[in-house]
Amino acid sequence: MMRVIVAGAAGRMGRRVGVMVDRHPDLVYGGAFEVPGSPAVGSDAGELAGLGRNGVLIGAGFESVIEDGDVIIDFTFHEATMSFARLAADHHKAMVIGTTGLSGDQLAELAELSAHFPCVQAPNMSVCVNVLFKLVKKTAAILGNDFDIEILEAHHNKKKDAPSGTALKLGELAAEGVGRRLADVGVYERSGIIGERTSQEIGIQSIRAADIVGEHTVFFAGPGERLELTHRAQTRDHFARGATIAAAWLAGKPNGLYSMFDVLDLQDL
Repeated sequence: MMRVIVAGAAGRMGRRVGVMVDRHPDLVYGGAFEVPGSPAVGSDAGELAGLGRNGVLIGAGFESVIEDGDVIIDFTFHEATMSFARLAADHHKAMVIGTTGLSGDQLAELAELSAHFPCVQAPNMSVCVNVLFKLVKKTAAILGNDFDIEILEAHHNKKKDAPSGTALKLGELAAEGVGRRLADVGVYERSGIIGERTSQEIGIQSIRAADIVGEHTVFFAGPGERLELTHRAQTRDHFARGATIAAAWLAGKPNGLYSMFDVLDLQDL
């Protein structure tokens, strides 16, 4: 059994991760923590998650509970995530990172750190979204340069980063499918007299409103027709469930940086 430590255990995602850990047959809720000074410190994590008391008290910071588990599941904030990853590497603890907004430099550092611990990092932990990633790249390759590619993503009004990590990954894969680089052709804002759309650009636009959990649509628009690939999330549970699948998968894995494609055996599709 893998003992799981939940980062940000009192938050919306942290509570759902706790529920999914409790439901997974190969995982046990081992530890939980929040930012030092949080009013949740000292509370029972199971009770906060709606599971009933489970005896796991929320600690003040990662270091206070680092020996209570084998793998950390983190859906917090990118700067905090990197500090947790450094500690996980120092203590050789496995880690599952669902946090979005990691910069290129942070991802490069994470790749270096993973020489000392096994880590699954993905812009989206959903099983269906990772299937969508594969579909988008294949569709772009099949349809080619005759189709304009646009991405629309929508999330709740508390989300801090834009575009979402999932939208950026979709853009990267679509670009790869047609032999481009998103860094060269991505367009993230349109306003005023912008001129004619170029044939090479890939647009990514963001909506932030109310309690939208997460929606992503990739448009492939050609002469007289268009294809839309869409994923809509109704709850956060599928993100949390994917993270627990990744946590269980890490048992016995060698050090290194893995993706959900590895976890779900999608690499060769």
